[in-house]
Amino acid sequence: MKRPSAVFVISVILVLTFVVFGAVAPAFLDTVTSRVHGAILTGFGWGYLLATFAFLVFAVYLAFGRYGSIKLGGDHEKPQYGYFGWFSMLFAAGMGIGLVFWGVAEPLQHFAQPPAYLAAESGAAARFAMVRSFFHWGVHPWAVYILMSLSIAYFSFRRGMPPLISSVFYPLIGDASARWPGKAIDILAVFATVFGVATSLGLGAMQIRGGLSAAFGTPTTTGAALVIIAVVTVLYMISSLTGLDKGIRILSSGNVIITLVLMGAVLVLGPTAYIFNIFTSTLGSYVTQLVDLSLSTNPFQGFEWTQDWTLFYWAWWISWSPFVGLFVASISRGRTIREFVSGALLVPTLLTFLWFAVFGGTALDIELNGAGGLVDTAVNDVSSALFVLLEALPGTMILTILALLVLGIFFITSADSATYVLAMMTTGGELRPPASVKIAWGLLQSSAAAVLLVAGGLAALQRMAIIAALPFTFVMLFMMRSLLKAMHYEVTHEEKITQKVDT
Repeated sequence: MKRPSAVFVISVILVLTFVVFGAVAPAFLDTVTSRVHGAILTGFGWGYLLATFAFLVFAVYLAFGRYGSIKLGGDHEKPQYGYFGWFSMLFAAGMGIGLVFWGVAEPLQHFAQPPAYLAAESGAAARFAMVRSFFHWGVHPWAVYILMSLSIAYFSFRRGMPPLISSVFYPLIGDASARWPGKAIDILAVFATVFGVATSLGLGAMQIRGGLSAAFGTPTTTGAALVIIAVVTVLYMISSLTGLDKGIRILSSGNVIITLVLMGAVLVLGPTAYIFNIFTSTLGSYVTQLVDLSLSTNPFQGFEWTQDWTLFYWAWWISWSPFVGLFVASISRGRTIREFVSGALLVPTLLTFLWFAVFGGTALDIELNGAGGLVDTAVNDVSSALFVLLEALPGTMILTILALLVLGIFFITSADSATYVLAMMTTGGELRPPASVKIAWGLLQSSAAAVLLVAGGLAALQRMAIIAALPFTFVMLFMMRSLLKAMHYEVTHEEKITQKVDT
């Protein structure tokens, strides 16, 4: 039997220590994470904004610059997956649960509780709510994912190195990328992944709990959320053991179809023309304000709002990047850099914008032009906001069951993908990691989500994502430099590299 790698052993010990500590002393864990979280946002919040904007500029440069024609693999390789399967897995891994969770709740929360310089529940607050929702879920998160996944795919498929984050740093640190400097990077990636994914698993469990309560009257206690996590853990571990093609691809493709059906139903049953007006107007505002939004911390008015929302999201996307990056890299072999960046940056983003216009726009229409009554739920019970909206539409039970199905499958595919990626990262980049390693990570990431829920609910989940993202932000900044150095060397000095790859 092969000995566990040092990365696996150390990573498991660190995560297990956190889980045990959180289970034994949840109140103390909540206090510690609150203080660390506050210090990071106050002292480094601006750094998250600058870094994420730099990732976006870098992604656009790669798509339209001199390196765009480089293929992630040999020059004659074809993509492993068609566009629909590829986009489906991109969307499920990159957005998934979070999009369903916040699609109604976020616009309503911004509408009800905007920064101090806006009047709550006004037309201006509604406009602000939609633009900021587009901003938080637009091109920035995909720029973060693109940097990570493109770097891994380039060094793995183009340079023949193990599919590990440490491999990306070979141009900067040489053979040390395979020794302890590189192993330390991989351990940081594991830590960020576990708690980034734990945040999404916690959100998913809370919203499934809210949906079951709305449809069947089940309790909305923390215990109910823990039972949901336990049940779904069994399901996604079964999916994980079936492999990438049979598990994640089939579930992702099927779930995108169900998601489109649900969104289409709400579009038709809701205020259709109003939704398209919101989509068009908000898209225009988003495009024209993109640079200003990207760099504004609102230091004079609204800084606390920016901390609670924008900085949380940017940290969340960074903490998710090792997981999404490794997964997206594994499904993107054979595509050119230009095709990869433009596809990943635009298609999921436009689908996300339409989702927010449909669900957020319908909710705002009810508040501004209809009976109202959704705001209190969005503010006081975030996980139930979607289902309260569905109660205001015809065919409530069918829509609720569709929403629960979408949530459940997104939960499974996100956790399934993360289990695969964690196992790959801690087995030296094995593309088919052992089942025992997958099971270990499946149990640990679900345990982390459960501990954070018990310790402090939604706030604890958000705080841990921000804490885990801090060291990895610097890793990603150096990653840009390393990738540029490698591609420049290829273009200027290695004209024969493609022949080596093909052979």
